[in-house]
Amino acid sequence: MTKRAGRIYDAPGYLLHATSWRETSLVIQAFSRDYGVMTLVARGAKRPHSQLRPVLSAFQPLLLSWTGVREVKTLTRAEANGLTPLRGRAFMSAWYMNELILRLLAREDPHPAIFDAYRQALHDLSMASNTNIKGALPLTAALRRFEWTLLQEAGYGLDMPIPDFADAQAVRRVRGPLRDRLDQLLERPLLTRRVLLDLYGS
Repeated sequence: MTKRAGRIYDAPGYLLHATSWRETSLVIQAFSRDYGVMTLVARGAKRPHSQLRPVLSAFQPLLLSWTGVREVKTLTRAEANGLTPLRGRAFMSAWYMNELILRLLAREDPHPAIFDAYRQALHDLSMASNTNIKGALPLTAALRRFEWTLLQEAGYGLDMPIPDFADAQAVRRVRGPLRDRLDQLLERPLLTRRVLLDLYGS
């Protein structure tokens, strides 16, 4: 990753959310390890032959380049930086993590530890969705560990020792306190949590 006056090159990041802007472009919310949550305009990304179109996928590691000094910057390049296959419940759980990040973190406030926890959680969710992999951390444990790290690093942590997330009973015990703290912080319920409860009851 390099930086020059108002220009950032190849910053590790993830796409959190994208909305259409005008006929051919997107406004994306990206999570960068070194720059936090960024608002970027991806001009022409909806065009059939755009180089950005096949790359801008949620939950996949990216290298992002942009320019600008204002709140909304211009995405100039995006490249794939690996692959994290998700399916089924893991896919919905990853959307839940994205919503938590967007709701709890201030824009352009770097949180490298949360970024690393997010990347690890996506890996764990990918492993959990493949039932043939032995020793994979269960999906619920991966989510609880991410929630724990997010709250701790954002300054809202619980006053209790870090649980052993490989211990199913410890994960169940911490679920309630984590949910209570998140409910205190969020002004309205998470849409993805409601869907997860409807689908899976957890």
